[in-house]
Amino acid sequence: MKTKIIQITAGRGPTECSWVVAQVLKLFLEEIKNSGFTYNVIQRDKGSENGTVQSATIQLKGKEIDIFLSSWLGTIQWIGTSKFRKYNKRKNWFIGMYEVKQIQLVVLKEKDISFQTMRSSGPGGQNVNKVNSAVRATYNLTGDQVVVMDSRSQHQNKKIAIERLKEKVNQSQLNNLKKSLSDQWENHLSVQRGNPIKIFKGADFKKQYKKQSYASNRQQLKKDLRNELKN
Repeated sequence: MKTKIIQITAGRGPTECSWVVAQVLKLFLEEIKNSGFTYNVIQRDKGSENGTVQSATIQLKGKEIDIFLSSWLGTIQWIGTSKFRKYNKRKNWFIGMYEVKQIQLVVLKEKDISFQTMRSSGPGGQNVNKVNSAVRATYNLTGDQVVVMDSRSQHQNKKIAIERLKEKVNQSQLNNLKKSLSDQWENHLSVQRGNPIKIFKGADFKKQYKKQSYASNRQQLKKDLRNELKN
């Protein structure tokens, strides 16, 4: 079973594009359910007007997700009249749907930690300073390290160091993940306007939307995807 994270964004587009994101999000989630996949909307940023969405991030799980997404990922175009600006003559509005690259989070294992003992400093009396009770723990894969001298027991300090190092590594990975998502968001701010993967028309988005059955088109999608991979 594969897991994918998808982002639908209006980029730097105006309010009309945020409205299109909201409509596409509804249709996308409906088609996900009809195709038997599971999903979780992990982020949804509201637009400036009621009923609009600036961006949404969805986690998908299931088999053959790549085939399903091949008809969705890319630029999506809506042809219609603005409902927010009565005299605006523009008819073409564009949003983007992209796959978010996932960072593989590592699970800290004790075999990847190096330990170094040293004499504790500060309060604690002569017994503390005469033995190497303090512990420095270093995670070899990232270089993160902590020093613990909470206890007079070297064994106890080692246990504490492992837990604190886990917290530090997890926080570091979380920060890297947030930066990755932010960088990808910046890359997608300028939505490409050429070669849309889907085109919708009309004020009533749902009625104008020509619904396609993923199940009925699965074999053709597989064939197209194989041909694309060969080229």
